[in-house]
Amino acid sequence: MVNSGPFDGLPSEEGKKAVVAELERRGLGRPAVSYRLRDWCISRQRYWGTPIPIIYCPKCGTVPVPEDQLPVLLPESVNVLPTGESPLKYLEDFVRTTCPQCGGPAERETDTMDTFVDSSWYQYRYLSPHKDDAPWDEEEARYWLPVDLYTGGVEHATMHLLYTRFWTKALRDMGMVWFDEPMIRLRNQGVILGEDREKMSKSRGNVVAPDELVMRYGADTVRAYLMFGFRWDVGGPWSSTGIEGVHRWLHRVWNLVLEPAAAEGEPTPEQVAALRRWTHRTIKRVTRDLEDFEFNTAIAALMEFTNYLQDARNTPVVRHEAWAEAIRTLVLLLAPFVPHLAEELWERLGYPYSVHQQPWPQWDEDLAKADTITLVIQINGRVRDRVDVPASITEEEAKRIALDRANVRRHLGDRQPQRIIYVPGRLINIVVE
Repeated sequence: MVNSGPFDGLPSEEGKKAVVAELERRGLGRPAVSYRLRDWCISRQRYWGTPIPIIYCPKCGTVPVPEDQLPVLLPESVNVLPTGESPLKYLEDFVRTTCPQCGGPAERETDTMDTFVDSSWYQYRYLSPHKDDAPWDEEEARYWLPVDLYTGGVEHATMHLLYTRFWTKALRDMGMVWFDEPMIRLRNQGVILGEDREKMSKSRGNVVAPDELVMRYGADTVRAYLMFGFRWDVGGPWSSTGIEGVHRWLHRVWNLVLEPAAAEGEPTPEQVAALRRWTHRTIKRVTRDLEDFEFNTAIAALMEFTNYLQDARNTPVVRHEAWAEAIRTLVLLLAPFVPHLAEELWERLGYPYSVHQQPWPQWDEDLAKADTITLVIQINGRVRDRVDVPASITEEEAKRIALDRANVRRHLGDRQPQRIIYVPGRLINIVVE
């Protein structure tokens, strides 16, 4: 938890319990579970949807279609009329059938299912779409499920996600799955606005046409700018100048990788060590940012690495094998962001096809370590100071330095810390009454 006063630094689940316990202690609240479950009407009067496998017989009443006659297939020729009615009800060949129980004349249900019925469990059927004797292959399910990551718009929270969670919990109660939630992680993306900071629309005249941008800058530039210009989960206003900056950066990358360097002499051990430190620090930053969907900061790290390499290119370190390692790493790290450019550079460097089939670079923790870090010092969750300290600092030393800072002492006054929370490499939070 962050920006949460005395609860800073606590893991989410532990923090939620601590907050509720504190509210209960103060008489302001208590833990409770609330829900509102309502019936779900799944029938729709339209052609496109899964047919409801029910037959209506004058003698037997409502009869399910036998399993050996499933699935009920939609007819391929249909005339959709502007009446709001299901076009299936006018297809005699589809409607007229025989009762599975008595063999007499009967009629099929002509409503189809809400398409959310299908999307509520598609992740299960995708595992084995051609399996005829079960909804999915159990061995495949044990390997793939539950879904690791789900991305979508925030509007899904009250529609598709609600339905698929309900579906999964019903399957759990039936003993068909062994987990409670269909997805482990959820990421909602933001919205790209027009340059006027309004939602893009034709009526406002602020729509940015992607095809025109691709023709002008290339697909990789547009792709990279969309990831760099905004936090993925927030979005923001389009910037014509911002995409120009990304375009110039990719030109610098091209020249850096392909133009021969002419520096003479032998590099010093310090130059080699600095280059390797930059390489491994960049691998670490980009890898972690990718995993956290922080695409903008991942590309920022690659831009910083490019700037460093441009300076280092004028030194003898380009004659060392560490330089080839750095350039190779740069191209591999670029691949998820600018796939076409990375593939072209990879081929021109003489490596085997394809850059997208190579193992992801791994960092050496010792080489990636920063010499110093900036330690943020908080009092009850409010930032009161910052201090640069050795990256290898211990918790005890970090606490001692924090309490010795003049600005911290001034804000503490006569109050004594009740608790000191230390987040290694990031912050100290001093909790007082």
